[in-house]
Amino acid sequence: MTMADDRQERIRNRAHEIWQEEGQPAGQHERHWHQATADIDREDATGTSSAAKKATGAVKAKAASKEAKAPKKTSKPKKAAK
Repeated sequence: MTMADDRQERIRNRAHEIWQEEGQPAGQHERHWHQATADIDREDATGTSSAAKKATGAVKAKAASKEAKAPKKTSKPKKAAK
């Protein structure tokens, strides 16, 4: 597979993801393709993939979930010296 083929495949996969995320609307394939192309170009420029971004987001969401479930620590007021 050439680099061009790989890029086309990545764009195709990203466009499909966008289509699914939007509820599989009909007639939006050109917009999805252009958005996917821009996303892939951005990934190539920054060196990050959408999979890496999703994984990072999942880790952050999991950490936030744990924080929300953790019991809150309350400090008791110190007694005043007599």
